[in-house]
Amino acid sequence: MEGKTRPPATAGEAISRMDHYVALGLIGQQEVAQLLGLNVTDLTCLGHVLGAGDEPLSAGDLAALANLTTGAVTGVLNRLERSGYAKRQPDPADRRRVRVVADPVAAQRVVAMYAPFYDRLAALFAEYSPEEVAVIADWFARATAEARAHLDRLRSGELDPAAPGA
Repeated sequence: MEGKTRPPATAGEAISRMDHYVALGLIGQQEVAQLLGLNVTDLTCLGHVLGAGDEPLSAGDLAALANLTTGAVTGVLNRLERSGYAKRQPDPADRRRVRVVADPVAAQRVVAMYAPFYDRLAALFAEYSPEEVAVIADWFARATAEARAHLDRLRSGELDPAAPGA
């Protein structure tokens, strides 16, 4: 498939469109979380658990992916277990560690919430050439790394809005 001609856009316009997408995504996540009886952080963590597929995440892996402390992940896992979405199971390679697995029935409920949207995104991606999709995927991977670095700076206090000159 050959890529279509696209209207020109500046980096500023692209960032503005990204801001709109992210803002709408945040609202959507809140809506989905509410419908599932979860909070957004727990839904985000459950998404990482589901995304791991047949390779269950350790609690530490989940903490790293979600950019949370291990203590915070303990609370998340407690809530996900109480609500029936996930459970801990011993790591067969190291009994001191636990792996997190999604409850299959609960996973189906979550997937059902997202499937129509993901189907629409798949149709949208089908309008792009494989080379364009590769550029989009690369951009998202690199932007994720930049977002993680920015979050680290925020959490470290390096970007204090009350500081002079901020």
